[in-house]
Amino acid sequence: MTSKISVFGAGSWGTALAIQAAKNGNQTLLWGHLPEHIANLAKDRQNKRYLANLPFPDTLQVTDNLKEAAQFSDILLISVPSHVFQETLLKIKPFVNDQVKIAWASKGFNPETGELLNKIVANVFSTETPAAVLSGPSFAQEVAAGLPSAVTIAATQQSFADQLAQIMHSPRFRIYTTNDIISVQVGGAVKNVLAIAAGIADGIGFGANTRAALVTRGIAEIIRLNTALGGQQETLMGLAGLGDLILTCTDNQSRNRRFGIALGQGKNREQAIQEIGQEVEGISAAKETYMLAKKHGIDMPITEQTYRVLYEGLAPLSAVQNLLQRDQKSETL
Repeated sequence: MTSKISVFGAGSWGTALAIQAAKNGNQTLLWGHLPEHIANLAKDRQNKRYLANLPFPDTLQVTDNLKEAAQFSDILLISVPSHVFQETLLKIKPFVNDQVKIAWASKGFNPETGELLNKIVANVFSTETPAAVLSGPSFAQEVAAGLPSAVTIAATQQSFADQLAQIMHSPRFRIYTTNDIISVQVGGAVKNVLAIAAGIADGIGFGANTRAALVTRGIAEIIRLNTALGGQQETLMGLAGLGDLILTCTDNQSRNRRFGIALGQGKNREQAIQEIGQEVEGISAAKETYMLAKKHGIDMPITEQTYRVLYEGLAPLSAVQNLLQRDQKSETL
């Protein structure tokens, strides 16, 4: 059975998810806020800017009309940077009814409060509004190209998780579901911070051993924060936690990792951002994660040093040295 779905955000990830839904035969409408960009997508029938040479299925249409996109389907999939997530929902709200279901593929926190994005959905709409997050080790280029991938959908209601999975799932895009919406969000947000740290280490010239240590101790930091926020450790051992962390820390398709590499090679923050040319979610996530760690009294040394590099001007090499010079301790979470 096919459905209709609206996807908000015509960057690489939003486009890839729209292509995936449309490939499955679902009537899919992709919204973007830049009229010129959307006009190019409509003319070229592909996203040449972010996903060149990957043509749109016939079931995928595009629009820059927010009302049209909001009213096209009761299922809305949001794929915008986390810092404009709330703003986007507030703009959508006047055009939808109480049957709306909100899913998102954005990764991050509310920049004003540090809250997870499901709290924003509940505040803008209702605590009864079906809400789901899609996350996992998945680069947009590979998903759009049909290379095998697997992700997790976490939802407040299992029926919505199943409905969204039916829209998105295929033999080359496997969907696993869970009700642990906290852990899936925490894993997706904090891994971007750790990917910057891993990139910094590689940019400085350290090796695979260092990267492995950062990934391993990084998952310990994610688990600590996740536990404090009410998530389940088991979920983080899956796709949305360890899987996404490994991918983002080790492959140069990751914008956060490439940003970190640029910092490690001596570029300043603004130069590194300019070099990447797209949103680097880990920059804002570093600040939000650091503040959450302080609020809850959690030891997150890799996150702290990354925050200091980004917001206090600490030299990347000094940050790594600060980590290496920490007191010896037993290996615990």
